[in-house]
Amino acid sequence: MKTRVSMGVLLAAAGTSLAVGLIAGGAGPGANPDEVLVREAVLDYVEACYDVQPARIEKSVDPSLVKLGFFRGKKDADYRPGESMTYKELVDIAGTYNKSGKLPKDAPKEIVVFEVLDKTACAKLKAQWGIDYFHLAKVDGKWKIYQVMWQSNPA
Repeated sequence: MKTRVSMGVLLAAAGTSLAVGLIAGGAGPGANPDEVLVREAVLDYVEACYDVQPARIEKSVDPSLVKLGFFRGKKDADYRPGESMTYKELVDIAGTYNKSGKLPKDAPKEIVVFEVLDKTACAKLKAQWGIDYFHLAKVDGKWKIYQVMWQSNPA
């Protein structure tokens, strides 16, 4: 008996394999060098907060950052809409977020790079605080985060 597989199923499987590979250990040999650099920019962002290293925000995020999100406390039923953050606020948070060492060493930092073009890219991060979606741009040969849309972890 022959089985027919649609192109959509094949593309979905390929995308899942790519995402799993990026989450598990980053891009492998022969990967697009820009994809590796995009992943590193997102890793700098999350590890800046986890490891109390605000200089990594300065390295990976453009000062014109637009960050908007939806916060929900553990006991809240609904999200608070439109919570925004400036670049300076993000740098300040990175300098204090885990100062007490409260985060476990294995706090999540799952990164999926969705697409990398010549000048733009998009990625997703699952972190201790929730889910962040990124728009990045390559300016003067460096990948920087310009926009972040986030929400607290779903219930």
